[in-house]
Amino acid sequence: MAEQHQQPPTPAATSDEERVEALDRLLTRLALCDDSKLEPLLSKLLPFTISSLSSPSVYVRNKVLEILSHVNKRVKHEPQIGLPLSELWSMYTDVNAAPMVRNFCIVYIEMAFERSDITLRKKMAPDLLAHVSKLPQQHQDIILRMTMKVIGECHRSQIEEDVVAEYKLMMGSRDTEVFLEFCLHTILYQQSTPRGGISRNCFTCSGVACAGLSVAQSDRVTGKQILTNEALLKRKLGIMTLIDGMELKAEAVYPIYLAACVDSQEAVAKRGEELLKKKGSVADLDNPVLIKLLFSLFNGTAVNENISSEARVVPAHSALKARIMLVFCRSITAANSFPMTLQCIFGCIYGTGTTSRLKQLGMEFAFWVFKHARIDQLKVMGPLILTGIIKSLDGYTSLETDAVSRDAKGFAFQAIGFLSQRLPELFREKIGMAIRLFDALKSEPQFLRPVIQEATISLASAYKGAPTSVLQDVEKLLLSNSQEHLSEVRFCAVRWATSLFDSQHSPSRFLCMVAASDPRLDIREISIEGLFPAEGRSSFSSQKPDIKYPKVLDMLDYIVKKNPGILVSSETRQQKLLFPSKTYVAMIKFLFKCLEEELEQNNLNFLELQHHVGNMCLLLEHALAVEGSVELHAEASRALVVMGSHFPKIVESRYASKISWLRQLLGHVDLDTRESVARLLGMASSALPVSASFSIISELSSSVSGTNKSRFEMQHGALCAIGYVASDCLSRTPKVDKCAFIVEQIDEAAIQSTIKTLVDVVNSESPALASTAAQALGHMGLRASLPPLMGDSGPVAILTILREKFTKLLAGDDTKAIQKIVISLGHLCFRDSSLSHLNVALELIFGLCRSKVEDVLFSAGEALAFLWGSVPVTADVILRTNFGSLSTTSNFLTDGSSSLLKVSSQEKECDEDDHQVVRGIITRKIFDELLYSNRKEERCAGTVWLLSLTMYCGHHPSIQQLLPEIQEAFSHLLGEQNELTQELASQGMSIVYELGDDSMKKNLVNVLVSTLTGSGKRKRAVKLAEDTEVFQEGTIGESPGGGKLSTYKELCSLATEMGQPDLIYKFMDLANYQASLNSKRGAAFGFSRIAKHAGDVLQPHLRSLIPRLVRYQYDPDKNVQDAMAHIWKSLVADSKQTIDEHLDLIIDDLLIQCGSRLWRSRESSCMALTDIIQGRKFQHIGKHLKRIWIAAFRAMDDIKETVRSSGDKLCRAVSSLTVRLCDVSLSDKMDAAQAMEAALPLLLSDGIMSKVDSIRKASITVVMKLAKGAGIAIRPHLSDLVACMLESLSSLEDQGLNYVERHAENIGIQTEKLENLRISIAKGSPMWETLECCIAVVDKESLDLLIPRVAQLVRSGVGLNTRIGVATFITLLVQRINREIGPFANMLLKLLFPAVLNEKSGAAKRAFASSCAMVLNYSTTSQAQKLVEETAALHVGDRNAQVSCAILLKSYASLAGDVVSGYQAIVLPVAFIERFEDDKHVSNMFEELWEETTSGDRVTLQLYLGEIVSIIEESISSSSWTSKRKAAHAVSKLAEILGESLSSYHRNLLNALLKEIPGRLWEGKDSLLFALASVCSASHEAISSNDPSTPAAVLSVVTAACAKKDKKFREAALSALEKVIQAFSRPEFFNMVFPLLYDLSNSGDVKEDVGDSTVTGARKAGNLNKEAEESKDNPVPLDKILDCFTTSIAIAPANDILQHRQQLINVLLYSMSPNFPWTVKISAFLSVKKLCSLLNKATEKEDPLNDSISKFTLEVFLSLSPKIVDCMKTHKIAQVHIAASECLLQVIELQQRFHPALSKDVEFKGELVHLYEIEKNDQAKSLMKRCIAGLENTAE
Repeated sequence: MAEQHQQPPTPAATSDEERVEALDRLLTRLALCDDSKLEPLLSKLLPFTISSLSSPSVYVRNKVLEILSHVNKRVKHEPQIGLPLSELWSMYTDVNAAPMVRNFCIVYIEMAFERSDITLRKKMAPDLLAHVSKLPQQHQDIILRMTMKVIGECHRSQIEEDVVAEYKLMMGSRDTEVFLEFCLHTILYQQSTPRGGISRNCFTCSGVACAGLSVAQSDRVTGKQILTNEALLKRKLGIMTLIDGMELKAEAVYPIYLAACVDSQEAVAKRGEELLKKKGSVADLDNPVLIKLLFSLFNGTAVNENISSEARVVPAHSALKARIMLVFCRSITAANSFPMTLQCIFGCIYGTGTTSRLKQLGMEFAFWVFKHARIDQLKVMGPLILTGIIKSLDGYTSLETDAVSRDAKGFAFQAIGFLSQRLPELFREKIGMAIRLFDALKSEPQFLRPVIQEATISLASAYKGAPTSVLQDVEKLLLSNSQEHLSEVRFCAVRWATSLFDSQHSPSRFLCMVAASDPRLDIREISIEGLFPAEGRSSFSSQKPDIKYPKVLDMLDYIVKKNPGILVSSETRQQKLLFPSKTYVAMIKFLFKCLEEELEQNNLNFLELQHHVGNMCLLLEHALAVEGSVELHAEASRALVVMGSHFPKIVESRYASKISWLRQLLGHVDLDTRESVARLLGMASSALPVSASFSIISELSSSVSGTNKSRFEMQHGALCAIGYVASDCLSRTPKVDKCAFIVEQIDEAAIQSTIKTLVDVVNSESPALASTAAQALGHMGLRASLPPLMGDSGPVAILTILREKFTKLLAGDDTKAIQKIVISLGHLCFRDSSLSHLNVALELIFGLCRSKVEDVLFSAGEALAFLWGSVPVTADVILRTNFGSLSTTSNFLTDGSSSLLKVSSQEKECDEDDHQVVRGIITRKIFDELLYSNRKEERCAGTVWLLSLTMYCGHHPSIQQLLPEIQEAFSHLLGEQNELTQELASQGMSIVYELGDDSMKKNLVNVLVSTLTGSGKRKRAVKLAEDTEVFQEGTIGESPGGGKLSTYKELCSLATEMGQPDLIYKFMDLANYQASLNSKRGAAFGFSRIAKHAGDVLQPHLRSLIPRLVRYQYDPDKNVQDAMAHIWKSLVADSKQTIDEHLDLIIDDLLIQCGSRLWRSRESSCMALTDIIQGRKFQHIGKHLKRIWIAAFRAMDDIKETVRSSGDKLCRAVSSLTVRLCDVSLSDKMDAAQAMEAALPLLLSDGIMSKVDSIRKASITVVMKLAKGAGIAIRPHLSDLVACMLESLSSLEDQGLNYVERHAENIGIQTEKLENLRISIAKGSPMWETLECCIAVVDKESLDLLIPRVAQLVRSGVGLNTRIGVATFITLLVQRINREIGPFANMLLKLLFPAVLNEKSGAAKRAFASSCAMVLNYSTTSQAQKLVEETAALHVGDRNAQVSCAILLKSYASLAGDVVSGYQAIVLPVAFIERFEDDKHVSNMFEELWEETTSGDRVTLQLYLGEIVSIIEESISSSSWTSKRKAAHAVSKLAEILGESLSSYHRNLLNALLKEIPGRLWEGKDSLLFALASVCSASHEAISSNDPSTPAAVLSVVTAACAKKDKKFREAALSALEKVIQAFSRPEFFNMVFPLLYDLSNSGDVKEDVGDSTVTGARKAGNLNKEAEESKDNPVPLDKILDCFTTSIAIAPANDILQHRQQLINVLLYSMSPNFPWTVKISAFLSVKKLCSLLNKATEKEDPLNDSISKFTLEVFLSLSPKIVDCMKTHKIAQVHIAASECLLQVIELQQRFHPALSKDVEFKGELVHLYEIEKNDQAKSLMKRCIAGLENTAE
């Protein structure tokens, strides 16, 4: 139909009438068109028809509708008919298209889309989404559904990057929002279950909205068709794959992933989970748009919103709600989205269909809201949510024990607790919530109590500031709950008491006292914290906490109010305790803490308190009840002493009447209790007459003397009491009456008796009691000088009597006893003026100078202070308070702020002259002997005693005069190894500073600064003795024999044994350094104490001090660090500013010390530098950068491990600094360039080339980072950097890989695979990454320096990785700079070409070949031609040259194809020839090259035949056998492919082959024969026509080859002979070859099956049996000979056959003998068949030879047929049976033709019938059947 090809008229050129006419014609054509031709017609008809709708004519529109109706009917049921999608889409997107046109277009676009090819739909889908947001809603829906379908079909598992790129074009527009919204609706849509039920997500069928969607949205997803589960699954998976690939904002796709996670289809849910974990973690959950959308999903459309039912969104299903709630619980925006937040919480708790999980999440969200909602929002929501929570809690039952319900309850209580902190006013006015929570603690199960406990504790803060009435109710609540059996309830009650009420609130403190005895440790701890909050604070806090305690009277009254039984007195101590012991202890401590605070603040009303002292004493007396604990008794007794010290008259008078009660307690089991009661007894005796006191002493003395002694505790208590009572008696002055008569005076005899009793105890008792008796004597000595005892020979001083005993006791090991005795010596001499007494005391005290017990030394120091005089305590303080000793009061001399420095005793002491002598003795002993002793114990003792005198007696004039000497001594002692000595010396410096005048203070500062800076004057030398300890034990190890190395004698012995006497000086030098270090540490302690007072005196020294102080703060010795840190804090107000101001000085000092010979200095300097350089800018650190790197490298190679470790840290710090300074995005370009200039050359020369592994690794890492961040700033250093990185690829390789490669063959690893592994590792290394960064910044200017360095590496680079790296770098560089490499191309080619030849590694060859090919692209024509010719010439070389040739040519072809395409005449012939190389590796490479560069073998060979033949001729004539073989194979391939097309060059090939075949044999020469046969087969006509004699010459050469004895060559010759005979088909060839073949078949070297012992009958019959004359090592295969026979028979004339008929039959009979395999029989059958065919054909014409042929046929039949049947019988092979049957059939048919009336019965017929019967092969059986039939016909 010719009219179908007419073009429809264009709408613009037609009127309405013409348009109607045109439409009529189209309708006619449409009606007449077959379905098969409908699609082409519609492609033109449909666009024209729809475009006609733009016409306003009704007729036109009607006609269009008619046509469209017809189209719809035709294509509706023919989905294979396509519609013009592209044309319709173009019409639809036309901006001028009419609305009606667009409406119809979209309908047919949807139809066309379904029918189009999937590839077209996949391509168009992204285009459909362009500007989709601007389309009408219905059109949007259609397009989005079409797109979703494509996404589901094509992208459900993966998506290509180019497709993703198309979709990304709409990103950032409203189109993306529309698309994502539709994706979300699709994900939310769910199908109903197959059985009609509802799925787990409660989704329903069409017409009802799915959860999370409205009806309209559900219909929008499905359209008019119902989506199957499979289709829906595909779409959902496709959506997630696409949006994952588009890399949209996480907030935009978060709802989609969230909905997918709870999808009913497992695949979707799993994919959603994966994407949510992958992308959701970075989503901004506070994005308002995201949160609003999630709230809309959760709540659906509100009931009060006035919208249509179809548009109402149904709330999400429970699973999705749970997911959304998890998001809300992490979003602060969600917490502040009122009122949606409220709807969400109430929906979870009370909503229809809510679950336990949702209730739990609702409570959790409520807690989140309370925590994060703005206060204005919370004030609105809080009361409502709280009401809901309380209602929910009331609704829970005890049966709800599942985990979700428990969690929901827990979150409810947590929410209440948090709300109470945010909105306390909701709870403050009523106590109801507190009661609810305390009741919940009692009633709720154990697993909820921790949560409720936390909420209850949080609620406490809400009641701060509550009305008084509420607080009173709270007090009652707490008191009632403090005694509950549940520990959680008690804990909360105590916690409320401590947190809600302040420390002045008596009821709450009482509750804490009660809780102090709680069985639970945590409750006891918080109760103690509530009573004594300051005790839990850091002792380092400089400010005293401002804590107010209740008045002691108020607290006491409240306690009495709670337990009036306290006021009931008892004398027996048998009463019951009113409170538990621990409560009593806490109560007593707190009451006296209140008393202490009032005393300090002078707020104590003594007059008022005096009336309550009795109540306090009653409370303490109750505490001393028998059933009380030891701790309680000790605390109560000490408290009574305190009361006595503050209210002596009241207490003395009270207990003067209770002496017997007190005496009960003297035998208490607790030592402290006994001593306190003894003190109290001494105080009580003051209110008694002297006689009564001595009566008490007498009674006590009787318990410690005589035969009836009491138990130890009673004796101890009695001795203590004797001392206190006697000392009180001695303190009394005689009383006189009005008449001046002495009424009461001290009884000297009683005093003598008391002293004698005590002396006897000292002399006779154990150390414990002896020391107590000595202590009692000391107490008496504090009041008065004790009189001598009257002996037989007169009065004797007490110390004279006790000297020997004291000496023995002081030499013992009872430390406590020694301390008491030493202190008692001081007390005894306190008022004694006897010089002999004082000398004895000094002798005893000085005897302790070698004691190693620190407490003993401190006690001795205290005793010396009493001997010196002016101690800061009085006898009353010692005897009438809880005073222990001066040591404990001064915290063992370490409390520099002690009041002891500011107090001087005002008591009158002993005679000053005698004590002046004593002071001289003490001074000489300490300064001349102890402080500079060669024994460290004595130096330590001297230090302790000197510091004791300085601290305790510092205001004494004699001490003031000695301050310069004391300062020098302490300065010397700062270097002591003993830490105690050192610390006390530094403490002494501080005390001297406070005691001295201005000049002394200035001098002291100078000394300390000199010590710290190492410039101090040389200290006074200490003479060494043999046993002087130079080093602490273990400091420098052990001697070779395992002995100690610490004393001077041991060091000298070691030096002598080693034959190096001068070694002792090195030991001494080391010891001096250790002392210097110790001096700095000690000076630091002292310095830190005086720095704050030194003020401006230190300013001149800061410049020298600060660098050293910075370094010392990083000293390896933690003690030095701490000491220097104290100084630093004291000196420096702003640490950062100070370091910034002195930065250059600090860095210079640290860099110098980094090279110090002292490892401590090196280590500390590195650590200090590490901290200081961090964050610095280039202007601060630039000048030092290079030196810092050098210091870091030096430290990393240090001999000491700790220094190396600090060096590593410094290296990391300076690496980070350098990278930042060199990063052009973080630093100024000029600064970056200067930093690079400073650091990079050093890193390349000293870093990467270092022999230290850690330095190399660090340097490489830094260089890589520099290359990444420096950008163009690295260009000046490119040549050095690239060369270094390339060399490092090999030098930094793991040597183990190199070793493995060397031994790869021995361990069975392929070398090539190992090389590839090494290369892969190298290319993944930081060096290669750095090289890639370098390539990215290369420009033309930098090539001048870069290319020569790279070229040098090509020449001299070593190592596999370096060689390959150089080649690859050149390749990438050329790719980067392209034509800029042109000026260097010639030089590079000259280097790269030899590099390929010289490389032994295949990978390196390939790499250099690739770089050579890349450079070839930009070389000149002459250079390119020369290179290609040189490369091609390599194929004639050795194997390495051939491999190199192949690799190079392949690289040229792939990387420089445009250049090499002009030299194909050189390349392709070589590639063709080398395909036939014997080496498979080489031939395979050239084979690949050939296949890659040629489009077809025949065309290519024809095109370059001349060049190929030329190379073949050269190869055949070469002296290499390999080349000859290769050329011969090439000739065979040429002949096979080209055939007759080879004729133009047959002469060249024949001449070359015929010339080479004669002569000696060599391996592979048979290939020449095959090549000759192939040429003859391909060009036989041309050969014959060109020179008729040539075929005979060829035959002559081949037959001559058949006579060779080599088996392989002879077989090849026979095969070639067969092909030559067949090719030329000349009849004369039969007579030329038959004799040869006959001779070969009759020769003795014909290969038989079993051997030569059996000879067939035919051979005997023909008299052909000949003895073999030659060896049978190379037998000729008879089948090859028979094949030649067959070919010869095919060309032979009949008369020649008849002439040799007998020989022919003999050969055939011979070949059918049993000696030969079945393959020979097959060849024989073929020969017989060919013979029969020839004879049959010869008799078709009248010929005189027919009679002869007839006879010959009979002979053939009679002689061969039985043999054929025998072969069938002998061999069971089906192939033999088939071939034999075919052969026999032809013989029978031939015989039947010439002898049809043969009547003689055939002998083998019966055998044939038998074989037929047993034959299994159908084909053979059929042929046998025909043979039998032919025989039967013959017989007839």
